[in-house]
Amino acid sequence: MKWLVLLGLVAFSECIVKIPLRRVKTMRKTLSGKNMLNNFLKEHAYRLSQISFHGSNLTIHPLRNIRDLFYMGNITIGTPPQEFLVVFDTGSSDLWVPSDFCTSPACSKHFRFRHLQSSTFRLTNKTFSIEYGSGTMEGIVAHDTVRIGDLVSTDQPFGLSMTESGFEGIPFDGVLGLNYPNISFSGAIPIFDKLKNQGAISEPVFAFYLSKDEQEGSVVMFGGVDHRYYKGELKWVPLIEAGDWIVHMDCISMRRKVIACSGGCEAVVDTGVSMIKGPKTLVDNIQKLIGATLRGFKHYVSCSAVDTLPSITFTINGINYRVPARAYILKDSRGCCYSSFQETTVSPSTETWILGDVFLRLYFSVFDRGNDRIGLARAV
Repeated sequence: MKWLVLLGLVAFSECIVKIPLRRVKTMRKTLSGKNMLNNFLKEHAYRLSQISFHGSNLTIHPLRNIRDLFYMGNITIGTPPQEFLVVFDTGSSDLWVPSDFCTSPACSKHFRFRHLQSSTFRLTNKTFSIEYGSGTMEGIVAHDTVRIGDLVSTDQPFGLSMTESGFEGIPFDGVLGLNYPNISFSGAIPIFDKLKNQGAISEPVFAFYLSKDEQEGSVVMFGGVDHRYYKGELKWVPLIEAGDWIVHMDCISMRRKVIACSGGCEAVVDTGVSMIKGPKTLVDNIQKLIGATLRGFKHYVSCSAVDTLPSITFTINGINYRVPARAYILKDSRGCCYSSFQETTVSPSTETWILGDVFLRLYFSVFDRGNDRIGLARAV
């Protein structure tokens, strides 16, 4: 999963602050250092499971929007159920939460699964590890009953972290991967596939509506699509190949001039990434075109100039998906404006872009496993 984003504190002419320079300062460390995430969660506390909606063909599960950076919802594991906050991530396939075996500092700051308290728990001897953008976890595969609202997956394999590094201060406990089984690090069947095989969902699809400006109302839905969350018709895009949520993108343009992806490229549609990410040279060019200046780990612009900046258009399968400046320029905790374009940390052989939450807030997204395609439509 690629949702870990760099948000270093910087000095900018409109918002001056002095800090010691560090090699890497992740967003979670920046926010947790000021205890902002914990305060936010306390001020906006509610039990997500109490408002999950299950219709005859559709299960709608609420997500919590944390500063337009994280979208997370709760699940339960075990009998009786133990609650965990997880990121529903289309960029990975594994479900994992901290275990009471784990003694890492990151585990001590999150809810840990207490296996001795579950009568349906079953442990295996299979171990695995996952390396993310700014952290790693090592764990062991176990089985238990997992619930997403009213959806129940019995004897679901999942990961229990034994050690974690880099996850101190993040607001969620673990990750629920929604990608294809073939990219699972643990080798376990993903929960969506297990639910599908058990007949718990009527159609092999799930969809996301991500709210804007920290508002409530974000949801992930399973087994169908609620048309009230988007305008017009869904435009379907076939996957480059079954096995990963990657589509072909025609180009990226500004003021009708192609600025990236000039010969076509790959686009990863990833709910676990906050920003829009691409190759360094192309991202640097976009920052230059919008007048963004690097300060620390982010590229800043004057907030007074945002309304004068051009939209950036992503053309996918012949359809133009416009992203206005008000969407791709974000504000940090001090009210300073910065660009949401970031360089990828890996360099694949082909030009690849990651369309994260900045893009998905504008466009309702449907992930169709039955037909290996993604549907996009303007979000309400």
